[in-house]
Amino acid sequence: MNYSFEYIDIILLAMIAGFIFLRLRGILGKRTGFEGKTTPQFENILKKVHQENKINKKENFDEEAQNEFLKGAKIAYETIITDFSDNDNKLIASKPLLSKQIYDQFNIALRERNQRGHFAEITFIGIKSANIKEHKKIDRILKVTVDFVSEIITCIRDKEKKIISGNPDKIKTIYDTWTFSRDMRSSNPNWLLVNTLN
Repeated sequence: MNYSFEYIDIILLAMIAGFIFLRLRGILGKRTGFEGKTTPQFENILKKVHQENKINKKENFDEEAQNEFLKGAKIAYETIITDFSDNDNKLIASKPLLSKQIYDQFNIALRERNQRGHFAEITFIGIKSANIKEHKKIDRILKVTVDFVSEIITCIRDKEKKIISGNPDKIKTIYDTWTFSRDMRSSNPNWLLVNTLN
């Protein structure tokens, strides 16, 4: 008799489980092959919420946000520095990373170098350190100043490839202080270089 009761218990549990499964299927729906796909309107809403959450988090500029910022700042620093070594004396890769004022200043320097028939050879060795010196937010604009210490090999050559300045065989330590700026409510994730000191 004990065995028959156990069998009855098992059957009852199976029936309950089946009932719960059917209820859940009716509430949640069944798989149709369209899982993960949403309407464009809903995707836009999700994207907007996601962006706002990221922006709100960045507005706090806590330790995590600062670490993420420094990762991008290092990439931007190397991109801008090495962009000056191009033989065409044009800023291409770094243009989206520069404010209009800095872009114009750099372009003037490149034009003057080009008029003299000089070209820069820059080998970027690496960044030894990058530390946030200060950050301040005025209205929607956040400005972050970073002290960079990097190592590069650089020299300037003329048309005949004679060395005008620098040393192609010597690693030089460079100290730069750059300020980046960003409108924290803008959908554009890029920070712009707005000031340089060295």
